[in-house]
Amino acid sequence: MKCDFCDKKATVFLTQLVEGQMKKVCLCESCAQDKGVTDPTGFSLADMLITGTPTSAILGAPIFSSKKRQSDEKKCPHCGFSADDLSRVRRFGCSECYDVFRSEMEMILPGMQIGMTHVGKVPRGHEEKHLHEEKIERLRSQLDAAIQSENYEAAARLRDELRQLETLFPGLSPS
Repeated sequence: MKCDFCDKKATVFLTQLVEGQMKKVCLCESCAQDKGVTDPTGFSLADMLITGTPTSAILGAPIFSSKKRQSDEKKCPHCGFSADDLSRVRRFGCSECYDVFRSEMEMILPGMQIGMTHVGKVPRGHEEKHLHEEKIERLRSQLDAAIQSENYEAAARLRDELRQLETLFPGLSPS
């Protein structure tokens, strides 16, 4: 992909949801630096989620307009952090904050990540377990599809195969 400003190769990709419309901007390294996006001290996930800074300068509007700052009313029941605290401190207060502010994160993260499945390396000694986890997950989705399409013979075969794998690897039972 090319930078929206200078047509060089884009390495920074920003996505923002503004009043139901998704805006995407592709930036090269130099344009991202010019816009202040690559400065680690000036850019944080909480800042981006709550205030829209620094992406607001590039995309034209904050992620949550002042009318729609849903997170203002939310507070973490565990630590008491609010959206204002997040924007000021630029960190979550505790592990519970991730769940409390999940909806705000889910609006932004899909545009930042390619997918929800890990594609990289697996630590040594976990390769076999990882392969079996993937196979079990794939079999479960095939089982669901077979049940939905009322193909009960295939569903029974898949169920039996799942049970066999789950007895071989008891730690990989349904999540």
